[in-house]
Amino acid sequence: MHGSGTGSEAPAAGGSCVDQEFLALERELAVLLRRARAQSGEMAREVHPELEPSAYGLFIRLDEAGPQRATDLAAYIGVGKATMSRQLRALEDLGLVARDPDPVDGRASLVRLTDEGQGRFRQVRDARRMSYVRKLADWDRSEVAELARLLQHFNLRSA
Repeated sequence: MHGSGTGSEAPAAGGSCVDQEFLALERELAVLLRRARAQSGEMAREVHPELEPSAYGLFIRLDEAGPQRATDLAAYIGVGKATMSRQLRALEDLGLVARDPDPVDGRASLVRLTDEGQGRFRQVRDARRMSYVRKLADWDRSEVAELARLLQHFNLRSA
């Protein structure tokens, strides 16, 4: 990659060795995450102008996994129960999600996308997917699959 190919650089000012590969990973992830946050905000606003950027991730999870308990959503997304409750209340007020009694535990409820929420989300998701298709048009499908696999592997280890 850089230098001698050993994967390490000379000791930094703090006295520790840092692998160039991990510095490059950190840099590229920072760019990716910055762009992803901006895109999630844009996508959320396309679903509904009043949505917070974080709402888009909830739509993805509910669309893929189906109805979920709020506590399970909070754990999956990595936020506290209070934050999740506030976000879900806002989505309910907009008519994009609804709560139904949990058939297994009547004391709990399951959050689901409403028909309106699902329709709006899927329209925006499809447009986003086409954007990826255009950006990666010169990639081989196996490279796209490998990128997805590696990102999934990273996400599982990051949970």
